[in-house]
Amino acid sequence: MASEKVTACCKALIEKNKTIAFAESASAGKMCYEFSTVINSGRILIGGIVCYHTSMKEDLLHIPWGTIEQYSAESAEVTKLMAQNFYRYINSDICVALTGLTTPGGSESESKPVGTIFIHLILGEKQIAKRYEFKGTPESIIDQAIDVIADLILKEI
Repeated sequence: MASEKVTACCKALIEKNKTIAFAESASAGKMCYEFSTVINSGRILIGGIVCYHTSMKEDLLHIPWGTIEQYSAESAEVTKLMAQNFYRYINSDICVALTGLTTPGGSESESKPVGTIFIHLILGEKQIAKRYEFKGTPESIIDQAIDVIADLILKEI
């Protein structure tokens, strides 16, 4: 069941007749799923793509070769390109991309610990890039990120 924030966001999108799509890495499709559980979500949810592995980001979302090597798969730069490149191919009012570190074993460091999440939203001409550091289990980190995204969208539409 979707959180209160996701439900409120979906209702606002329905009221304003806005559509949404997701390019997900760390959340592995959970954002798209959460938005799909709200009544009448078919009126707003275009769909999403899960690009967890580097090869998917490069091959499917056309992240230029070397970009991930330079910045890491979990970075503001890659998240922005995921959003922009996916947005070009879909007919949606809003596009959300998310990358991050929910478990050890990625590009975590002292300055980018586990719990770091990068998001990039495209709302027509406007783009919003954010970086967050959440605490908790992998699932909790993703749930917190999804709620933050729902709040951001609510404030912007």
